[in-house]
Amino acid sequence: MPTAALVSLATSVPPNVFLQKDVLAAAWDVFGPRFPEFSTFSSLFANTGIIKRHGVKPFEWYLEPRGWPERTEAFLEGAEALFVDAAQKALSSADLAGGDIDTVVTVSSTGIATPSLEARVARAMGFRSDVMRVPVFGLGCAGGVSGLSIAARLAKARPGTNVLLVAIELCSLALRHDELTKANIVAISLFGDGAAAIILRAGDGGATEIEDAGEHLWPDTLGIMGWSVDPEGFGVIFQRTIPTFVTDHLNPAVVQILARMRLSMADIDRFICHPGGTKVIDALETAFALGQGTLDCERQVIADFGNMSSPTVLFVLEQARAKGLPARSLLTALGPGFTASCVALRHAA
Repeated sequence: MPTAALVSLATSVPPNVFLQKDVLAAAWDVFGPRFPEFSTFSSLFANTGIIKRHGVKPFEWYLEPRGWPERTEAFLEGAEALFVDAAQKALSSADLAGGDIDTVVTVSSTGIATPSLEARVARAMGFRSDVMRVPVFGLGCAGGVSGLSIAARLAKARPGTNVLLVAIELCSLALRHDELTKANIVAISLFGDGAAAIILRAGDGGATEIEDAGEHLWPDTLGIMGWSVDPEGFGVIFQRTIPTFVTDHLNPAVVQILARMRLSMADIDRFICHPGGTKVIDALETAFALGQGTLDCERQVIADFGNMSSPTVLFVLEQARAKGLPARSLLTALGPGFTASCVALRHAA
């Protein structure tokens, strides 16, 4: 059976640009008077490695408390616009139109849309009435890699068809004024908005093929990362132990995933990782026995866009492709569950 190949990749961010120094100043105004511990946590903003981020709403919008209706309205409006922009770029790069797409996989965990996003943009995208829709919710930061795995399997199952993957997250909409917690401050210091779109096809070859994929779910780790839900919206569940967890547990999990692919660490020429933040990038380099600074594209993406959850690793892949992929790369991301997701790519020069 032919393997799925990457036909095109495109990314998109909303127009509102937030400098990290301005976010910190606003956070002081909003949280400083009410949260005595904020002075201790404010150093997080400088330690993320982030210079700027993007948001779907103007900066001033985030300075007022918001509830579910406002957040949902902002999510639908912003996500639909980003979906169309990223997907149209990917279609243009592949010399395709919306009507050429046979399957759409939509990955998002930062808002609720029913009907789902690909249905809402179907007319604007020109999707056919028989397009297969696969909305995926709840994978968080692992969604870009897991979504690529799902899309590749669907392409492989129907050779010659075009599968569109869109990973889109509006993390900024989860900003909370009422949660005077360290986890909320960490989230405010890290997250931004963005989308990535990939078109896959099996059966006619391609420079970059999806060789294999695998996941590892650790037991009893539900509290490491995720959402809580209350009348105001999503509330972040975020443990600062993630870098330590990566250092201690990721390597053996990835070794097991690779073994199921009949590969080893020595077979991987480049790791392409979801950059959760500077400390997570450092932990990834330690876990994979890489030299300090090896994950250069990861650091550049986090500096320019922040942590956008699921599409972030696809931004890294875009930069790595521009520099030139080696024979075999491994995409990795960690997400709620707590889960490691991996996709092996084979690239022909």
